[in-house]
Amino acid sequence: MSTTRFAPSPTGFLHLGHAFSALFAARQGGGGFLLRLEDIDATRCRPEYAAATMEDLQWLGLRWHGGVRVQSQHLPEYTRVLDDLRARGLLYPCFCSRAEIAASVAAPHGPDGAPLYSGNCRGLDASLAADRIAAGASHGWRLDMTKALRATSRHMSYEELEQGTVDCNPAAWGDVVLARKDVPTSYHLCVTHDDALQGVDLVTRGADLQRATDVHRLLQELMGWPAPRYAHHRLVLGADGRRLAKRDRAQTIRELRENGSTAQDVLKMLEI
Repeated sequence: MSTTRFAPSPTGFLHLGHAFSALFAARQGGGGFLLRLEDIDATRCRPEYAAATMEDLQWLGLRWHGGVRVQSQHLPEYTRVLDDLRARGLLYPCFCSRAEIAASVAAPHGPDGAPLYSGNCRGLDASLAADRIAAGASHGWRLDMTKALRATSRHMSYEELEQGTVDCNPAAWGDVVLARKDVPTSYHLCVTHDDALQGVDLVTRGADLQRATDVHRLLQELMGWPAPRYAHHRLVLGADGRRLAKRDRAQTIRELRENGSTAQDVLKMLEI
């Protein structure tokens, strides 16, 4: 039996896409999964959405093992990982704003469609950078991809449940952010840390996150964390052919329930 996890961000109510992902994780995990709330974005995540997530999962008859890991309660753990990487010279502070990065229209784009960082702050004098930080300048922390790849001599790949061995290309992501200006960590860092800590040996998530596995494998190699297997499932699409998203006000599990649907009705809609 595999140890899987369902790890939503409580920025809204669960919709059918989330329910599909939870059901997929439960089936791959032999009937259950670990539940993790990825709530590091304090500006968008709310306690009421976290409570609603657990209520909706219970209504659907899905179960999780053990307690719920809430990422915002473990920020010092992620800071220790950053400190380790920083001590090894693999991170550098970045003072560039999102607007400045977006303005680099000529820059190539990464696998997620965002412009690749040009590296403006990579060669910044260390003492000058320290002075700016001491003066309170807003900054994030980026992984120096070139140095990180040099620190890992192994060719990286991972096992995808339906595809077999998949080769990784972390360099395609450029110098990824591991700690944002407004959040002292990042999705990439938290998810790899927590999967290792919680003993997740089969990561289940949507196909839209498969390319991010390249970065996660690199972090696993850098930190000596085990490499789980992966299963990236299809996305649930709306009538317009686009994947369901909170920002597009996709119909929620709560709305379906209020409109008279039963848990069995919803699960039947999500048959894998």
